[in-house]
Amino acid sequence: MDEPAREATATPAGYLVYTTTSSEEEALRIGRAVVEQHLAACANVLPGITSIYPWHGRINEDSEAWLLLKTTATRLAALIARIRELHSYELPAINAIRIDQGLPEFWDWVKGWVDPA
Repeated sequence: MDEPAREATATPAGYLVYTTTSSEEEALRIGRAVVEQHLAACANVLPGITSIYPWHGRINEDSEAWLLLKTTATRLAALIARIRELHSYELPAINAIRIDQGLPEFWDWVKGWVDPA
């Protein structure tokens, strides 16, 4: 018999970390590396986004890919540092969004990969 689902928790479950990259290939390369290194439990690559932003005195419009990663508080700083090392941009957007509620079983799975006992 299936175990009953637990209620979503009100305590911080983990972090979604996102960055934009110059290409789908770069997002895949970074995503693979940080998952293999147990810094993130999952990497989602969304190719084909368009970003409009000011840089060096002019407005730019470029095709990019979006990389979304799931991690825990204990691995967050190391994940951000590693993305920065692997990233091709001079100033990459690397942002973390704290998840206060979520499916506990999912975040247990994330923790099991990035923070193994």
